[in-house]
Amino acid sequence: MRSSTRRILLAVVAAALAAVVMGPRSWAEKPKVDEAALERTRTTVKMLDDLHKGYVVNITATYVEGQDKAPAAKVMKKVFKHMEEKGWGSGRLIDATGEPANAANKPKSDFEKAAVEQMKKGKTYYEEVATREGKPVLRAATIVPVVMKQCSGCHLGKKEGELLGAIVYELPIK
Repeated sequence: MRSSTRRILLAVVAAALAAVVMGPRSWAEKPKVDEAALERTRTTVKMLDDLHKGYVVNITATYVEGQDKAPAAKVMKKVFKHMEEKGWGSGRLIDATGEPANAANKPKSDFEKAAVEQMKKGKTYYEEVATREGKPVLRAATIVPVVMKQCSGCHLGKKEGELLGAIVYELPIK
């Protein structure tokens, strides 16, 4: 496949998946929410997580293995930016190794720090119900382990199964 065709395909995949997650954060008290709505939102997080991880693995297999050295995580960050600009919400990659390739990936909020601690203890999912701009949101974090040998091209010395970080989502509870 030609480089220009791969880039167009990558853009289409990223745009299709971009129509999904969150917005700016505002930390406040835990609101009372409808349990059915909360469960619907949890299901959405699981779907988004599966999609995001799926495209990272597939893009890595296609482009990194295919000699295009753009890491899939950069594509994921572009998708998250697009999603936020479109008003779908927000998502963020955070480091759990203590040695991020990019300092911007360090856990920042109390939620992100707590999520990393839980994942270091073996949890694969961590959540809290909070508010943003006075409306209830579900904050959820999911584990990002090394899933294929190509990951070690950027994450030197890491082996399959080792914890790299987390994806943090924030979705409105509707």
